[in-house]
Amino acid sequence: MHSCEAEIRPRYAETDQMGVIYHGNYFTWFEVGRSEFFRTLGYSYKQLEDEGIILPVVECKCKYIKSAKYDVPVIVRTTIEELKGVRITLKYEVLRKEDRELLAKGTTLHAFVDKELKPVKIKRVNPQIWEMLSAAR
Repeated sequence: MHSCEAEIRPRYAETDQMGVIYHGNYFTWFEVGRSEFFRTLGYSYKQLEDEGIILPVVECKCKYIKSAKYDVPVIVRTTIEELKGVRITLKYEVLRKEDRELLAKGTTLHAFVDKELKPVKIKRVNPQIWEMLSAAR
């Protein structure tokens, strides 16, 4: 199973008045993890889009376990949870860098679609991407 770890140093603008990361920012961090995950596989999101394949988020979930804080680095670990037909589910774990304590976990479900937002069977349209993602599970 392939995993990618992206480091993020939380900025002041991402916090609430208590210095705790605002809950909505975790979804932005998931996007950072997702982009880095594809990049480490050797196939960027940009390349997918250039080939006419878009991966919109269909569903997203996040379970908050402990607070992330301003200026305390975190790691977003990204893996593939499921790859099936026209969908891919990515799994994320947000860990405090210094002690690897789990702060949050979540998933995003994406559909492979073309620029007209019609579902695309990626296995047929681009077997190279399908094989790369299958091998990363």
